[in-house]
Amino acid sequence: MNLEDSIGDILRKARISTETALGDAATVAGLSPELYQQLESTGRVNVPVGWEALGSRLTLNGSRLRKQYDGWLPKPTDLSRWRELRVITSAGDDMTVNAYLVWDEATRDAALFDTGFDPAPILNLIASNQLALRHIFITHAHPDHVAALAPIRQAHPKVRLHSGSRHAPVEQRNRPDDFIVLGSLRISHRDTPGHADDGVTYIVGNWPDDAPHVAIVGDALFAGSIGGAREHLELARQKIREQLFSLPDPTLVCPGHGPLSTMIEEKSANPWFD
Repeated sequence: MNLEDSIGDILRKARISTETALGDAATVAGLSPELYQQLESTGRVNVPVGWEALGSRLTLNGSRLRKQYDGWLPKPTDLSRWRELRVITSAGDDMTVNAYLVWDEATRDAALFDTGFDPAPILNLIASNQLALRHIFITHAHPDHVAALAPIRQAHPKVRLHSGSRHAPVEQRNRPDDFIVLGSLRISHRDTPGHADDGVTYIVGNWPDDAPHVAIVGDALFAGSIGGAREHLELARQKIREQLFSLPDPTLVCPGHGPLSTMIEEKSANPWFD
């Protein structure tokens, strides 16, 4: 699977967030404005790029930008370590989005994290594995992450909804230091606003065979990038450093878009951080 953000996407996000004119970015990169526009549009140019200077101007890590330009990808994930974790990717509105289903092997109690666009594969997984859907956790309420919420709730009317939105009904709002027990699994949350005001990361722990924690991060963090934060860029970075990079290095990072990675890969390779 390709990265959610190309090198051009990263540069454009950073340039907008730092209010850097295209011509200024081109100058520090050692490119003409036309070539810099090509770099943002296609992710490639046929001349050398001054990555260190460009990274410094856009508050990015230049050496990590160069590695991504040269083809960096996270290592493939062997999901068999987490036997009761499934990734459901659906398409709509010219994008794909990830939802995640986890369950306890003994009780068959299940939790869904976001819904994506299509309820059918989620409902089929629940039925084919004879699961009882107990909880739906929303990482943030952007339409691509909750598009299938209504039909799933209609099929499972007793499911409990969890959200970081201050506009949600009181009984659906995440409470500080609260956690949910799902059989032997334990689900906690950490607020990760920036991309979205209601951004939340859910952490699933106590997996069988001591599999690492799973962090379902929504659009707060991607493999090799972050969700667009515009004027909230520094808040987004702060929350990722404090709430996500403090998790154990082997933690599995499950983003709302693109491939999975691990916390150590993001801490060591993500160009938005040093």
